[in-house]
Amino acid sequence: MARFEIGEHDFLLDREPFRVLSGALHYFRVHPGQWADRIRSAKEMGLNTIETYVAWNEHAPKRGQFDLDGRLDLTRFLSLVAAEGMYAIVRPGPYICAEWDNGGFPGWLTKECGTELRLDEPRYMRAVIEYFAQLLPVLEPLQIDRGGPIILVQIENEYGAYGSDKAYLRRLVDLTRAGGITVPLTTIDQPTDQMLTDGGLPELHKTASFGSRATDRLATLRTHQPTGPMMCAEFWDGWFDHWGGVHNTTSAAGAAAELDAILAAGASVNIYMFHGGTNFGLTSGANHKGRYEPTTTSYDYDAPLSESGQRTAKYFAFRDVIAKYAPVPSLESEQGTTRAPVFTAPFCRHVRVFDILDRGAPVVSRTQHDPPSMDDLGAFRGFARYSTVTSGGGILEFTEVRDRAQIYFDGMAVGVLLREHNETTIHLPRALNEGARLDVLVEDMGRVNYGSRIGESKGLIGPVTLMGQALNGWSVELIDVQGALPQEFEEALNDPAVMPSTGGKPLLSSATFNLGEPADLHFSTKSLGKGVVWVNGFNVGRYWSRGPQQTIYVPGSVTLAGANELVILETNGVPHPEACFVDGPAWSPLEK
Repeated sequence: MARFEIGEHDFLLDREPFRVLSGALHYFRVHPGQWADRIRSAKEMGLNTIETYVAWNEHAPKRGQFDLDGRLDLTRFLSLVAAEGMYAIVRPGPYICAEWDNGGFPGWLTKECGTELRLDEPRYMRAVIEYFAQLLPVLEPLQIDRGGPIILVQIENEYGAYGSDKAYLRRLVDLTRAGGITVPLTTIDQPTDQMLTDGGLPELHKTASFGSRATDRLATLRTHQPTGPMMCAEFWDGWFDHWGGVHNTTSAAGAAAELDAILAAGASVNIYMFHGGTNFGLTSGANHKGRYEPTTTSYDYDAPLSESGQRTAKYFAFRDVIAKYAPVPSLESEQGTTRAPVFTAPFCRHVRVFDILDRGAPVVSRTQHDPPSMDDLGAFRGFARYSTVTSGGGILEFTEVRDRAQIYFDGMAVGVLLREHNETTIHLPRALNEGARLDVLVEDMGRVNYGSRIGESKGLIGPVTLMGQALNGWSVELIDVQGALPQEFEEALNDPAVMPSTGGKPLLSSATFNLGEPADLHFSTKSLGKGVVWVNGFNVGRYWSRGPQQTIYVPGSVTLAGANELVILETNGVPHPEACFVDGPAWSPLEK
């Protein structure tokens, strides 16, 4: 079996110097039917290694379970890496950030631990021990000294930006080694003296994360890691987008020049991202640095390989740089830009979501006092409908909305409140009848993935008042749309007794389209409002008219030859005549 070690100056593969040329590719952001294609593209760009985080919350949405099937089949993903003759770096967290919902922490964990996270605290560490006991047996036989592809495993993630609990880091090291991990262990931090000091241990090999000023930042890293290979373990070659912001792009030439500087210094590199992929379902996270900013469904990242797997100008610029320092395989094909099919399909069915709920969905909770949060009810993603009765008339005030609330009163749409605008009040008209119904549809737009706000509860937070008087008697219905199309939605769309709907309340709309063969698609959302999209029951993500994202990528591996079904949940309640598919991705005109 091969050996991978950290030498005095270099990484050593079977005692020979080895430069790690890695690219980030998150298995959970790529449909498994496309894993092999994306890995092959990485190899053909000149990379020898694939890096991935492990998203704890995806594998363990409920405590005690650990899902390794389908799109979470980590063994299959790493085996495909090995089949290409490539190596792997695994970053199991427990915290990953990654612009991923809750930074990778399960909702049940943050509900139990509150802010007592990422430190040597008994409740938190009990859960981490359980997680490592579930994950490490998957990784252990896939290490290079067992014949697998894994050459490095990272401890925590940019911990120096969060804390300095050395006892916590040592416990993670001890757990990792006790779980059979024998390959070298690393840490990663931004190259500042404080972060590199706080985020590491003497026995762990330090690496850095940055996207510019490579020479200076490697020099800072060297002062903290005086021996062994230097490595930029996150070379930020692009950036992510948030709803309501600009679409971020970076110069291919500029990024290539920074990559050249890293390699010219003799350092190893992990390109973050090589291929960003997609935040399928409701998995995108959010930032909150004074203002809540939810991340888009697309995680294209302006990476060398686009969200749909296209080789960009940055791909070829990076390939040219890598070829100066290492052998680069020939391209199997001179791939150009592949255009997706362009067509329309009529929406043939429209059903009000509230009608489905009223026809039999169970009321999860009824309280005579403050409305419970979604977390209180064990729901960590999705929507919730809060309902009570009042005569209305005056200022309706919420303590806090997390993260978007649509208000309906006496059968009419009243308005929308957004967390990112710090909106908490709205005017209710006086009801025509005594005891009219007040409905508040709350959407969790993604949990904060960085900083002290990780693990915040979602839904309505705290008391609700009307003209200063508490509103009580709340009932709450959870709407779980995070994964496959809910069965009750499918049944309602196929029920001929359900009439087409109008009235401004959330709608389900379905359309059928035919394909000659499976194909990547780009569903245009430019003329829609806000909602969620399924294709053949697979949740491909959220859309929002405010942009910058104006299309939803549909992987060819979820489409079928013949009939296909598209379903949207349109929260704005406006029925649309047809679904439009365009030839490629689209963003709002303004870019950064």
